[in-house]
Amino acid sequence: MQKVIVLGAIVAALGFAGAASAAEVEVKMLNKGTEGVMVFEPALVKISPGDTVKFVAADKGHNVEVIDGMLPEGGQKFVGKVNEELAITFDKPGAYGYKCKPHYGMGMVGLIVVGDATNVDQAKAASHPGKAKQAFATLFDKLASTQTAAK
Repeated sequence: MQKVIVLGAIVAALGFAGAASAAEVEVKMLNKGTEGVMVFEPALVKISPGDTVKFVAADKGHNVEVIDGMLPEGGQKFVGKVNEELAITFDKPGAYGYKCKPHYGMGMVGLIVVGDATNVDQAKAASHPGKAKQAFATLFDKLASTQTAAK
């Protein structure tokens, strides 16, 4: 009987260890942040497959949704409602571009990189309105500099 209890405790501990290894990153939807107005903070997030990104409606009037052409093949599409939090677990490696639909042209965009992103060139090729184009150029530059620094 004692062996069964010990075995049960080991199985339970391993189960909790597996769940604890997945991370959750919080991204705030803001009217004003350190990078300017109408921003996601942080706008660039690098995570591992199985990690979750929780989008928090810190200020009203924002949503989050993936941009067509800026997710890996087979990647999960997502669309959040205005003023609501949204948590997405990313299992498929790749680059995911996202926007706040009401403020897309103002450059309210972000980039999530899950594991080894093989679709970065495809994501870079997507077209964007207004300030979103420059915002993504900046995000891809930051991504390139962090990848170079890591090597």
